[in-house]
Amino acid sequence: MSTSPTLPADAVRSGLGRNLTYGMLDALGRAIVTGRYETEAFPTEAELAKQHGVSRSVTREAVKMLTAKGLLSARPRQGTLVQPASSWNLFDTDVLRWLLERQFSVDLLRQFSQLRIAIEPEAAALAAQFATAEDLQRISAGLARMEAAERGLDDTLDADIAFHVAVLRASGNPFYAQFRDMVATALRTSIRFTNRIKGRSASVADHAAVRDAIAARDYTTARVAMRTLIGDVVELIETVEGTDAAA
Repeated sequence: MSTSPTLPADAVRSGLGRNLTYGMLDALGRAIVTGRYETEAFPTEAELAKQHGVSRSVTREAVKMLTAKGLLSARPRQGTLVQPASSWNLFDTDVLRWLLERQFSVDLLRQFSQLRIAIEPEAAALAAQFATAEDLQRISAGLARMEAAERGLDDTLDADIAFHVAVLRASGNPFYAQFRDMVATALRTSIRFTNRIKGRSASVADHAAVRDAIAARDYTTARVAMRTLIGDVVELIETVEGTDAAA
């Protein structure tokens, strides 16, 4: 009779789960981003191993990964130091997720939206020029999911993300396509925020305008339609901030 594999002793003691290195990475990354080490020194590998009940090799690998993400630096005779936020790799999806898990920031959401305006309209214009039949099918499938979500037959958030990721992929530019994880992560916060405002949800008609322009190979209209779509989010953010300031 087969039995389920048991977790290593390290995992049982630490509570980090089956993948100890990534569990440690997540715990330490979240602690750094939320400011835990702003007023205290970052622990040594030996101290981390003892605190979390894991091996030195696990903590060493997690620290290396955090260093690669720009959160830590190792300097001779100074040990491991937490880096300022300006050094963090904000395009790393783990770093982005930890930032979003902090206390919600409308300012951060505005910055995400500004970045999207710089990326997605041009991606839509490129898609209008270079999208394949398969790309167009994926964009239309994302729109169909959004329509189904309005009838309660799909997840609103996942459907909206599927549409935008499909447009990025359809650009035919691998650099734009690699923004998909960052855009998807940012969208999860953006959409949750806008959906909370007066029950507002993404406009299927506005997304359809983007799809139609891409399908018509009208890159100018596709660019404007996507910019209008994201600009609507920026206007909503400014409206909420104006209301808060007046309160």
